[in-house]
Amino acid sequence: MLTDFWTWILDLGNSKTVALLIFFTTFMGIVIYVYSSRKRGERLESYRYMPLMDEDEADKRVKAAEASQAKGDK
Repeated sequence: MLTDFWTWILDLGNSKTVALLIFFTTFMGIVIYVYSSRKRGERLESYRYMPLMDEDEADKRVKAAEASQAKGDK
């Protein structure tokens, strides 16, 4: 029984299907994790333009996001 399963997975056509299911499930888990909490979503949205900001402005936004998250946790 186990050898039949491994033979089925090792077939290239079937292994691609299994890999697709694993990666899609992982991707959907990440999407649900990111958008499930409104506070987490707002914090991640605040990081949106960070690569385009000056260092001082980016530091201010990170500190503000961390402070608002700390207030929400308490």
